Amino acid sequence: MEASTPPVVYHKLQSWESGSESEEEEISELLVSHPRRPQDTPGTKVGGLPGAWARIGAALVLLAVSCFLAVRQLQSRSCPAERSGSVVPPVSSHVHPPGVFHHGAIISSAGLCWGRGRPSGVPGPAPSHDSPFLPAAPCSHLGQELLVAGGNVVDAGIGAALCLAVVHPHVTGLGATFWGLFYNSSSGNSTALTADPVQILAPGLGLPEALSALRLLHERFGKLPWSRLLVGPTRLAQEGFVVDAPLASALAAQGTRGLCPLLCHTDETPLRLGMRATNPKLAAVLGMAALAPTPDLTGKVLLSPLAKDLGLEEPLVWPRPSLEPALQLSVPQGIFFTTPSPSAGPELLAQLEAALHAGTPSMDPCPQHSRTAPVSSTLATVDSSGSTLLLASSLHSAFGSRYFSPSTGVLLRNLAAGSPHHTWACPLILRGSLEDTEADVLGLVASGTPNVTRATAHALLNHLLEPQTQHQPQVQQGPTENPSTSGHGTLMQVAAHAEHAHVSSVPRGCCPFQGL
Repeated sequence: MEASTPPVVYHKLQSWESGSESEEEEISELLVSHPRRPQDTPGTKVGGLPGAWARIGAALVLLAVSCFLAVRQLQSRSCPAERSGSVVPPVSSHVHPPGVFHHGAIISSAGLCWGRGRPSGVPGPAPSHDSPFLPAAPCSHLGQELLVAGGNVVDAGIGAALCLAVVHPHVTGLGATFWGLFYNSSSGNSTALTADPVQILAPGLGLPEALSALRLLHERFGKLPWSRLLVGPTRLAQEGFVVDAPLASALAAQGTRGLCPLLCHTDETPLRLGMRATNPKLAAVLGMAALAPTPDLTGKVLLSPLAKDLGLEEPLVWPRPSLEPALQLSVPQGIFFTTPSPSAGPELLAQLEAALHAGTPSMDPCPQHSRTAPVSSTLATVDSSGSTLLLASSLHSAFGSRYFSPSTGVLLRNLAAGSPHHTWACPLILRGSLEDTEADVLGLVASGTPNVTRATAHALLNHLLEPQTQHQPQVQQGPTENPSTSGHGTLMQVAAHAEHAHVSSVPRGCCPFQGL
């Protein structure tokens, strides 16, 4: 734990207007076109002056106009505009492949689609990573905006996580459990965000701890003001968000019991793909949380009205999220970092150590007798220096407990008998030699697969045990396209290599990403 170190402050990212995330070009612009000079004749006069004086006057006017336009152009470059959740990067002399960026990037999970096939009228994700129809695309855009505004990877990740809490209530929310893993490239330390996954607010209802956990993480490592991170999520909850394919699929498969009026028509039929939903009560909670001065008071903003909804005089317990040193495992390839117990991090490190000792990645990522697939949401952010944040959250089942708090607009996680408590989270970071300040950093986080540890270990071992040549970087631009996850699972990878940030996913194209 970094108890004695001050809050992490990264170098402020250069602000600019941005548009295409996979291309950056550098051009110099002509501020003023060359106007034609007046065709004066020796006898031409202006206001009674000879033609020479007229030409001098015209030149001064053009000089003044040029200076004015130059100042306007410089001002526009120093104050990036934010329109429709995206910004336009400067154009660069070379082109990057999709998912590779100069400064930083963010990728978020698309959520789950229920059933073997999609419901009628629910198409799959659009192929373009920044399409407005791609699941949770607004949240990756929001994370990018925070990076452009001068935030670090922690700011971007927390902002995107709060956004997902609004637009994907079937897998995450303010009532979810959160796990996190942060690698600080400046200090070389890695810190885990942990929570007690079985804290109870009322019988069968988990204690909401998302706000307290994310505020604690921000207080220790964030850079932008806490209130700035809540602007986008609050606006989405108040003004409305589009029901995307994973949410529409979950509603069609799971029904609307306990979800009205949030996700229903007046006749209690579910909202369909492309329709708009609003959550003004949640917007009010986020607005008050933005003003809370401490993590404890941030959590109280939600818990006090929840207690009234449930008829409790006061919450039985308060959230107890914590930041503690990450688990470590040194191997010839570098150092692994993951989250401690009660997460699945220790299990993951044990699998990796055994497989690396055996020298083979032969473990099956989808064993025949595996646990129930976790209902979860994940995201990852990385900057070109290697600082990385991985977040995973869960309501324990689709739409959690299905208890919709009328005062807060929050769905609580499910702790009913027989529901899995999902200590499955195991975000993983691999850092090259700590002595090498330019060593690559690789982050992996999986969700939606019956055995997250096996899926993560299988993907990483395939990467590590592949023959490397002097022309092949240690960190690839993306995971190999293979069945390394089961069912509807996703695996996201972020990396810092050669002073660039890389993001990718399996299945390829399943998860929206943005960067600059």
